[in-house]
Amino acid sequence: MSPGEEVLCVRCQADLPRVRTVSFEENDIARIFWGLVPIEKGISFFHYTPHSPHSRILFELKYHNHPEVGKTMGRMMAEELKATSFFDGIDLIVPIPLSRKKKRQRGYNQSDWIAWGISEAIGIPTDTTSVVRTKSNPSQTTLDHRQRRENVRDIFAVRHPESLEGRHILLVDDVITTGATMLSCAEAIARACRVRFNVLSLAWAGHS
Repeated sequence: MSPGEEVLCVRCQADLPRVRTVSFEENDIARIFWGLVPIEKGISFFHYTPHSPHSRILFELKYHNHPEVGKTMGRMMAEELKATSFFDGIDLIVPIPLSRKKKRQRGYNQSDWIAWGISEAIGIPTDTTSVVRTKSNPSQTTLDHRQRRENVRDIFAVRHPESLEGRHILLVDDVITTGATMLSCAEAIARACRVRFNVLSLAWAGHS
């Protein structure tokens, strides 16, 4: 059985609509963060389209109590990226936190599991305690870009800045749409300590 086949069959892996880019430094995902936080590289693994066959990956991960899907997919995308320069210089993996309320309802943070899969593949540690989500903000689904930015303003806090100081951090989330949530988290970290970022998500729901 190939890596990830327990989640996706071999044919589905081959058909996964991967995000292709000629540069990790200059693309639509990295551009979200330009001039706002010290971003170096950004990428997502596959394009997300609602109701597509591959949308079930996120549905199972987030709503059907299958956190192992995140770990398997995290490992899969990290294995594919290992042959590139994407992980060069990374010191620490930080998954985007859930609020305590949402984590209690779901039973886990799906981004933690994605990060653990990445960590298994590349041998870089994961920090799930230094950054916390202090507010349970409303769903972003129906909001436009400006509303999303406002909705996630000041919802993250850094509890242990000494653990992040001077680090090159890989921020990990399940899906990027406008990037508002990940940007808010990066801004909170950058205000608390001197860091650099790469950003990585399982899915990209934005528009090229």
